[in-house]
Amino acid sequence: MRLLFLAVLRPHTGNAVTAQRVRAHLEAAGHVCVLKDAFDFESPSEIANLILAENCEAALALHLYRGGRLLQGHRIPFGIIFGGTDVNEDANQKEKNTVMRRVLEEARFAVAFTESMKEMAQAQWVDPVFTREVKAKVKRASGVRLIGEMPQGDLHAVVKNCFAVVNSSVSEGMSAAILEAMDLEVPVLARNIPGNAAVVKHEVTGLLFSTPQEFVHLAKRLVSDPALEKEIVTNGKAYVRMYHSWQVERDTYQQLIRKLEGSSED
Repeated sequence: MRLLFLAVLRPHTGNAVTAQRVRAHLEAAGHVCVLKDAFDFESPSEIANLILAENCEAALALHLYRGGRLLQGHRIPFGIIFGGTDVNEDANQKEKNTVMRRVLEEARFAVAFTESMKEMAQAQWVDPVFTREVKAKVKRASGVRLIGEMPQGDLHAVVKNCFAVVNSSVSEGMSAAILEAMDLEVPVLARNIPGNAAVVKHEVTGLLFSTPQEFVHLAKRLVSDPALEKEIVTNGKAYVRMYHSWQVERDTYQQLIRKLEGSSED
């Protein structure tokens, strides 16, 4: 495969050394790697001409902003390698941050050299590469729609019109979505993880599943058993009122703040 590889190639810099190392890996695997300095180009249109001239089939960029922004909008797939300053510095500038988010949404993959760099990138952009994969799968799934963010009132209206709310998280503290569904009298099907199981009691306030097969079985059961649905809804509403009352929560915080006021006077 002929690959276009964009990187900042100023001599004796970390990015230049990394780019040479990565190119060596790619060429050792039998690929042709056309390595170019990102600073030699100012717009994606210049890159479009280069892609045609070099007959490149895919691309790679080292540095999400300096190289990645030049690869947007072309018909060839590309991947990103975080450079360091893109995550540590450029991400703090609003305009660059927006550009980098769009690059990641289009990228097929992203590489971070350290776990901390990966965590910083995920915190900045909520893993848009994964989001892109989800969107692509949703498009291929009949009857599935991906809905963006919406005001809470609109969201509650949508939830009320649903047969059930599904929580498939692999990790949760306390799921507000589950509690809201219970309060709105909508049945809950949730993955059986500690955070969900602390709120959902199986077959009492909701249904817990551990595998996709179990989820399908429980969903079909819920559809075909109105008595079970009614019991879950009733128990869920009662659970929220007893243990997650809005008024009790308000009173508790007010009492805690009064303790802080007392401490400040001391």
